Amino acid sequence: MNDFTKITGGITAPKGFQASGIAAGLKPSGNLDLALIVSEVEAIAAGVFTTSQVRATCVDYCRQRLQEKASAKAILCNAGQANAGTGEEGRQDALESAKLLGQTLNISPNAILLASTGVIGQRIKMDALRSGIPQLVESLSEEGNEKAAKAITTTDLVTKEIALETMIDNRPVRVGGIAKGSGMIHPNMATMLAFVTCDAAVSTGLWQQMLTQAANESFNQITVDGDTSTNDTLIALANGQSRTPAITDINSKNAQILQQMLTTVCQHLAKAIARDGEGATCLLEVQVSGAPDNEAARRIAKTIVGSSLVKSAVFGRDPNWGRIAAAAGRAGVTFHQEDLGIKLGDFIMMENGQPLDYDRAGASNYMKQAAEGAYLQEDTVLISVCVGNGSGNGIAWGCDLSYDYVKINAEYTT
Repeated sequence: MNDFTKITGGITAPKGFQASGIAAGLKPSGNLDLALIVSEVEAIAAGVFTTSQVRATCVDYCRQRLQEKASAKAILCNAGQANAGTGEEGRQDALESAKLLGQTLNISPNAILLASTGVIGQRIKMDALRSGIPQLVESLSEEGNEKAAKAITTTDLVTKEIALETMIDNRPVRVGGIAKGSGMIHPNMATMLAFVTCDAAVSTGLWQQMLTQAANESFNQITVDGDTSTNDTLIALANGQSRTPAITDINSKNAQILQQMLTTVCQHLAKAIARDGEGATCLLEVQVSGAPDNEAARRIAKTIVGSSLVKSAVFGRDPNWGRIAAAAGRAGVTFHQEDLGIKLGDFIMMENGQPLDYDRAGASNYMKQAAEGAYLQEDTVLISVCVGNGSGNGIAWGCDLSYDYVKINAEYTT
């Protein structure tokens, strides 16, 4: 629909944003563990959060702040302690964090949004955070994106960031983002976090609508292990510093351009999370067509990509299409099995409900080659499923299930 240019800078690529990341002593490893994103002006803010009944303090805090006023100037994120299941003491820690940062930035605490990631049941190490905030603010810069991206990670093997640019009304508009996530990834949003910055001017309700749609087509379509985190958070800030006319109509050309760019950024980050799944050797992409509508197609795709049997078969390089068919059939979407078609890469395994002869060795080698291309953007195992003649299309992303996933999570707190 539009030509987007990939640029450097991540979350600080959009005009008017700075970021920083420091090692405050929150992680036992001594790695970067405290991140800050700041807009030079008050920005329109939108958020999508976990739907879990067991939520981190920062999730409830942000929900309340955004209900009161859909704007913010800063996002503070700590890594190491999830501050979930920590009761009233955890809530007071969150309030103090916002207050301390507000005093240091000389802004209202109500202009600050919070996020946390780490071990559930552990409060933030407040002594470390208190001493770290002055350094965090002092370190703010337009080149702070990489350190901020690193500071929000936990078991991630790589950082996740992206920035895109396009022209709207003859002025450059940019959208940038960072994310973390590797395990406990089955977002039902709306442990994954994502922060997006944008320098377009967008009306409050429209920005929230855009972010929700982007989440439905990206983060809500990934799964690593079927576990929805207590801390899942997606926050987006739009500060209007590109000086383009305000976008207020969802049906306008400019809104459609921005929506596609926002969704593209979120999909890039979502796939990066799935690609970096704990113990994963390849990215798994499931494309579904012919469903009654897009929502139904997305549901089938996410059911397949989340199937432990499908994920295990991919890890074993076993082209067992029966597991794909079984997962599609239990997704809760009505279709006729006589219409079912399944492809693994270019290998057609089933058509019109009938199994076909195919090169099993070649299909197995296809998955092996994907694993050998990990982190080179050539690591994708593509499964294509057709369930009929409907107009619905959907995509979901995940990863294979390896022995290392169990090892990593068996030893997570020990």
